Amino acid sequence: MSKVIADQDFLEFIIKALVDHPEDVKVDRRVDEMGVLLSLKLNPEDMGQIIGRGGSTARSIRSLVRIVGLKNHARVNLKIEEPEGGRAPRKMPTEDVGTGLEDLKL
Repeated sequence: MSKVIADQDFLEFIIKALVDHPEDVKVDRRVDEMGVLLSLKLNPEDMGQIIGRGGSTARSIRSLVRIVGLKNHARVNLKIEEPEGGRAPRKMPTEDVGTGLEDLKL
């Protein structure tokens, strides 16, 4: 593994181990005056696994990628691409809100 693309290979390895659709994982690497930007694209169904509860998994992955960058004397940032069309709408309960009011005994 070359030092130049170690961060990209490391990110792909981690993400593919976490998702259900590893064949859809794509990592684009760009270098500019600000450092290295890794852009991650994946299957929309896998977004929740990568983001994690409250963004905790994404924060952890970003920390690990930055550490690999520091080891190679580069500033590395991770951008997780939003899937086409955004997130799927959340399912709301279909139960009528008023049905439980009688049980409150106010």
